[in-house]
Amino acid sequence: MCDRQVLDISNKTRASAARLVVAVAMTMMVGCGSGSSRSSDAQSEAALTTHVHDSVETDIDKLVQAAADLQSAAPVPDADGWGSATDADAIAQMKAAWIRARTAYERVEGVLAPLFPDVDNSIDARYDDFMDQLAGYGDPNPFDGEGVTGMHAIERILYADVIPPNVVALESHLPGYAPAAFPSNETEASDFKTKLCGKFITDARTLQSDWQPSRIDLGGAFQGLISLVNEQQEKVNKAATGEEESRYSERTLADLEDNLAGTTTIYAFFGSWLVTKSGGPPIDAKIEDGFQTLSALYATFPGATIPEPPATWSSLNPTTTDLATPFGQLYTAVQSAVDPVTNGSIVFEMNLAAVALGFPEFRNTP
Repeated sequence: MCDRQVLDISNKTRASAARLVVAVAMTMMVGCGSGSSRSSDAQSEAALTTHVHDSVETDIDKLVQAAADLQSAAPVPDADGWGSATDADAIAQMKAAWIRARTAYERVEGVLAPLFPDVDNSIDARYDDFMDQLAGYGDPNPFDGEGVTGMHAIERILYADVIPPNVVALESHLPGYAPAAFPSNETEASDFKTKLCGKFITDARTLQSDWQPSRIDLGGAFQGLISLVNEQQEKVNKAATGEEESRYSERTLADLEDNLAGTTTIYAFFGSWLVTKSGGPPIDAKIEDGFQTLSALYATFPGATIPEPPATWSSLNPTTTDLATPFGQLYTAVQSAVDPVTNGSIVFEMNLAAVALGFPEFRNTP
């Protein structure tokens, strides 16, 4: 719990710093006399673009470094492939690098995914998403950087010996399914190190090179932030069926926290502009309160794993007994915090903020 509290304080500090940076920049603009509201908004957008770019770039750089560290930590290929005992240290190092990569990407995916959908798919799509894309043919070589790729492809291999039974049961029904496994020979081990990890590095470096201020659509980025908050409920729901995001490492709660921490930091830049708009301050206050409430909620659950859902759970009609479980309490609280049609929820208020800033609203389409 101490680590979680330190992390929470750090997130608040980063968000406060971000808000201060933009607030000072906007104060200077007003002091210099922009000449018109339109000119002031243009200057505000330019400053906002710069600050969003620089903040996200920091996490992209961390993603690239972690991907490279993961590849470096992979065992030197040999005839026996990997062994849980013989390669324990290397596997532990790869897992640590994977977690760092995961954290970095989850913090900024709300902004990046709408702008780079193909890279987002390659880096962050789930196994079942890829099986759909592969039209039932499956992935005959999960190590070669083709077919199923990205963080979850790597995660599925790194945690192959500890995948929860409900996840195996879910995936085994997918057309084209193949059981997860460590590399079993020199070719598979070499493919993992040079091809699958290499593909991950290439994708991360693509984000690094293409993330330029000229590519940033502030309206699209803000809508991406709203979408990511809205997805918090979906990610909790999918945990009940084994479809959750980081399902092999059982780190989906950490994903939710990283999504929220990154969104909070990036939103702070927008919030400093929002409070200059008519009706903006109370909207901003509700959004910030919502972030803090959701962060405090996640901090009440130990570790990185979502509480185990009851076997009888149904998101369509949960029973009173099931709602009283830790998972049910998490489900109820997250639903209340992000429901787009609930006045006062984070998503509801962020849509009001979008209108005030002249951005498109987020629409929750199937």
